[in-house]
Amino acid sequence: MEPLVYFRSEKISDRVTRIFGPAGEIMYLVEGSERAALIDTGTGVGDLRTLIERLTDKPYFVLLTHGHVDHAMGAPAFEEVYMNPADQEVYASHSDYNVRKGFLEMSMGENFARVKEEDYIPIGSSDRYKPLLPGDMFDLGGIHLEVNIGAGHTPGLVTILLVEERTLLLGDACNFFTFLFDEFSLGITSYENMLRELDEKTAGGYDKVYLSHGDGDAPKEMIESVIALCEDIKAGRTDDVPFDFMEHKAFIAKAIDQKMNRLDGGLGNIVYNKEKIHL
Repeated sequence: MEPLVYFRSEKISDRVTRIFGPAGEIMYLVEGSERAALIDTGTGVGDLRTLIERLTDKPYFVLLTHGHVDHAMGAPAFEEVYMNPADQEVYASHSDYNVRKGFLEMSMGENFARVKEEDYIPIGSSDRYKPLLPGDMFDLGGIHLEVNIGAGHTPGLVTILLVEERTLLLGDACNFFTFLFDEFSLGITSYENMLRELDEKTAGGYDKVYLSHGDGDAPKEMIESVIALCEDIKAGRTDDVPFDFMEHKAFIAKAIDQKMNRLDGGLGNIVYNKEKIHL
């Protein structure tokens, strides 16, 4: 059996490389004239570090958008890592070996059988990670990364504006199928308030949106669409399709087709917990 190829990459602009991981997760390498930044580190299987050091010869650091199993588990392989401290509990919970293995088995299909035990990155405490907070700015040389709010999917999730690229990395914060149902997620009302603040803060600053799943691209109207959906949820204008995920039971706000597109033609969707609508 041939070794599993864990990652593939594509150059999507002069300064940005998109990296696809084994469970459908997406990472981004942003290169300036002086240094580079890796945004997210995937599920923590495979040698991501070697790939990054083939892609860039610049000094680099890691920014974690949030602490989930499919975005932060590769971080221990890197020396300089930033994460919002509000996601430390999330990170600790998702670092559990059984959670990691269960997620990969669910996400990778038949390829999971090709994952070797030695391919897992050992996980330690996130205490050594440097704080990553809304308002932070990273100058890479010719391109700046502006850290913005994004809480909802997790309490410490951040979004990142690639200023000179005029691109907003929404990642898991707001997308075609936003998860807002587990014990760490915010309620719909708090989430909507965050989106309105993010929309106001970033208005006029971007023409493109990057996501952390799918093909990685989304229309710039994504935030507007999901704000409208939050209003629909609060008003009861939903289809509420039952949805089970890793022992969690939730509801898809708007009905979807087999390609996960909304049947009503809308853009963003939310999978939510009915007990947390007005929180």
